[in-house]
Amino acid sequence: MTGPRIGPVQVAEGGVEVAVRLTPRARRNRIEAVVADAAGDAAFRISVTAPPEGGKANVALIALLAKTWRVPKTAIAIAAGPSSRTKRLALAGDGPVLAARIAAWREENDV
Repeated sequence: MTGPRIGPVQVAEGGVEVAVRLTPRARRNRIEAVVADAAGDAAFRISVTAPPEGGKANVALIALLAKTWRVPKTAIAIAAGPSSRTKRLALAGDGPVLAARIAAWREENDV
């Protein structure tokens, strides 16, 4: 059972799913904006300094999101697109609480 999609975040069974467009080898680690993909679906545009080789960019992505959204790194998994720039992440926990936390972060940081 899934809930409504709020931008790039969707409440799912056991947590939330987050759509991401990742740019490796950037100047700095940051969540830049919410963008639309070719199908019109929203995703967070995120940059990390790590290279894509050996999954280093994915590790940096998870570390950045865990720190930013105050969730354990072990609660974040790549559900789809591990070798693609477009990814779907699964954040384990209370879905509505996580969605509200991310929405509050977006509002505070104008993302």
